[in-house]
Amino acid sequence: HVQLVESGGGSVQAGGSLRLSCTASGYLDNINLLAWFRQAPGREREVVAVVYIGGYSTYYADSVKGRFTISEDNAKNTVYLRMSSLKPEDTAMYYCAAGWTPMGTIFTSVSGYEYRGQGTQVTVSS
Repeated sequence: HVQLVESGGGSVQAGGSLRLSCTASGYLDNINLLAWFRQAPGREREVVAVVYIGGYSTYYADSVKGRFTISEDNAKNTVYLRMSSLKPEDTAMYYCAAGWTPMGTIFTSVSGYEYRGQGTQVTVSS
């Protein structure tokens, strides 16, 4: 089993920056895909960014390209989401997810991830 714990959320003004962290613990040998999702009130959960550890490839939602950066530190079992130029529409609960992809396929649906964290709130004011 894998546990994921997010941190780093908070309140920031538009144009500001935040860095989210997600630390994994447990049996991690079957984890090679890490992702950040978000869900705003009244909206469906959507993918923000994904990193495939095995091939070092990444995916970003169009809405965050050029503003957000996903990275991972294997030594710390941690995945980060650096968010800059934040907008009020980025306000949401942000969730970390982890899973396995056999052929390097990047999953953009949360159903593709076996493990999910509890989330950290990000609020961007105008």
